[in-house]
Amino acid sequence: MHRFLLLAVAARAAAAADPPTKESKMRGAMLGALVADALSLATHYEYDAVKIRKFYGAIDRYYAPGEKTGGETHGVGWGARNFHNGNGNGPAKRAGENTDYGDYTLLVAEHLAGSPASSTFDVASFIPRWQEALGAWRSWICTQTKQTYQQVQRGAPVAQLGGNSNAMAMRSAGMLGYYEREDDLAQAARAAMFTHREATALDGGEFFARVAHRLVHGSATPREAVEAVAADSSAFVKTKVAQALAKVDEATDPASELSREPFVDDLALTSMARLWEVGKSEPIKVGKASPTEGTLPGSVYLIVKYADDLAAAARANAEVGGDSASRAVAIGQTLGAYHGVEGIPDNLGAGALVEWDRAMALLDKMPLLATAAGEL
Repeated sequence: MHRFLLLAVAARAAAAADPPTKESKMRGAMLGALVADALSLATHYEYDAVKIRKFYGAIDRYYAPGEKTGGETHGVGWGARNFHNGNGNGPAKRAGENTDYGDYTLLVAEHLAGSPASSTFDVASFIPRWQEALGAWRSWICTQTKQTYQQVQRGAPVAQLGGNSNAMAMRSAGMLGYYEREDDLAQAARAAMFTHREATALDGGEFFARVAHRLVHGSATPREAVEAVAADSSAFVKTKVAQALAKVDEATDPASELSREPFVDDLALTSMARLWEVGKSEPIKVGKASPTEGTLPGSVYLIVKYADDLAAAARANAEVGGDSASRAVAIGQTLGAYHGVEGIPDNLGAGALVEWDRAMALLDKMPLLATAAGEL
């Protein structure tokens, strides 16, 4: 068992009320993102919350993709399929493994763990590692990744890479152990989203990076950090955060009709964005899909509503479905940065999350954690 985990378990047993250390928060940000992402694997791209509850009940452990629905989920517009079927590069993903969002998080962390300390994220030096990884990629490969790969093959300059997708492709969870300054972290978070260059997507990725940084390095609650970062963010972020916080207040008000709904979180998320009917077989509920206009407020809603319980937030996210992994990395990163590694229950941690040991080893090499790791 990893040395830090042994100490974390001991500390949790001895002083459960003590706040997590800064080191634990940095580790918790990445591990929380991976845990929440892996928990979403079973229902990733299943858009029917009623169906999810019927087959899974409470998603309180890891499942393989579509494990209880014949190995497929219903990606609206793409049909029922296994979106993480191995791509011919190996077996389909299994319980405790990650979606493409978690895989990207690990890949970025792997790059940083092998790089000298720097204030910037060098996309050009990352690309060879990214190209090699895609050759063995067993998760879903998004359209923007495919497009960017083709651009690289054609020799396109780094500044011109990516597509104009408004999906919030966050990859910054491991960066909390690498970048000490918030502005450096924010710029690196944007740079690592090089496959997506639409403004709201980049704003969303930066927003959650800044929120996590303030939780690691300060004493704010998740809601306080969300409100503080939003106050200095773009008009888009301000609007979506305000929408999410209002929805939390409505959903937790016993006098509201929403609070009494059996699928309260599903209805909350779908109410915060439009239906999207462009060329699809049926309307996509954007509040549950990958566009940042739904992903950002949906993530904020779940972070703030379940602020005291990382696992509960991750479960609720998986049970809503849709592009649940796009929200999972934001939720897990934020609440992991708040609760630290101690906030991850044992049944979702070491021995259950397939990439736990690898993630811990990568974190040991991060500049802000390497010294502490060597002293353990």
